[in-house]
Amino acid sequence: MTVFPARRAVPSARALPPVAVPHPRVEAPGVLEPVRPTPLEWARRRRAERGARRLEAAGARALGQLDHLGPAWHVVEWPRTDVTDVLDRGQDDRAGFLAIGPSGLFAVTIADHGRARVLVAGDVVQINGKRPPYVAESRRDAKRASKALSDAVGLPVPVTPVLTFVGSGVISVYGLPKDCLMATHRELDRLLVAGGSRISPATAEKLSRVAQHPGTWLNGTYRPTADYRWYDEGRTAADKPAHRR
Repeated sequence: MTVFPARRAVPSARALPPVAVPHPRVEAPGVLEPVRPTPLEWARRRRAERGARRLEAAGARALGQLDHLGPAWHVVEWPRTDVTDVLDRGQDDRAGFLAIGPSGLFAVTIADHGRARVLVAGDVVQINGKRPPYVAESRRDAKRASKALSDAVGLPVPVTPVLTFVGSGVISVYGLPKDCLMATHRELDRLLVAGGSRISPATAEKLSRVAQHPGTWLNGTYRPTADYRWYDEGRTAADKPAHRR
C-alpha cells in the first residue's frame, strides 16, 4: 500500500495576502518606432540627396578653377537664402559663393546642367525644356550681398552677379543678360580678373573679413570698427592721396 504525504489545506480567500497585479507596460508616444516612409517619399528623399551631392560637386569644380588666382583673391561662403525663402521653398537648391579680389566683389551662382543643352537668350535660360530663373536669382543674391556689406561697412559696396554653368552639355547663347556676367566654370577665373584692378589687396582682405563674420548677415549687427580700422590712426578718407593719370 502506497501512502502519499498529507497535503496542506488550501487557505481561504480571506487569509490570502494582497497581491499586486502588474499593469501592462505602455510605451510613451515618443518611444514608438518611426513610421516607415512610403515608396514615393523615399524616392523623393533619395532624389533630393542625389541633387545635393551633385550641386556640391559642381561648386567644388568651380572653386577649383580659382585656386591659382593668387593670395589677393578670397572666396567666402555666405547664407545665400533668406529665412523666408527657406520656409517657402523648403530647401535651397542653389549653390554659390562670394569672390573678392582686386577686380571687385562677385556673387557667383552655380548652375549644374550636366549633359543637358543650355539655351541662353538674354534673361531667359532654358535647360531640358524648363526655364529656371537663374539670372533673376543671381541679381537678387548680389543685391542682398551688397546691402548687407554696405550696412556693415557704412559705405556703398557694389557686388556683381555672376552665373556660372557647370557641365559638359552644349551652351548656345543668343544674347547675354544685362547687369549679370555669365561663363562656364572653366572660364570663371579669366572672367573675374578681366575687370582689372579696382580695389587694393588690403581693401579686398578687409571686405573678406567682413563677409566671413556671421553678424554681417544678421540684420547688420556686425561692426568692423571693433576689430580693425579702415584707415590708420588719425586718418580719414579725405586724407587719401590723389593719384594723377
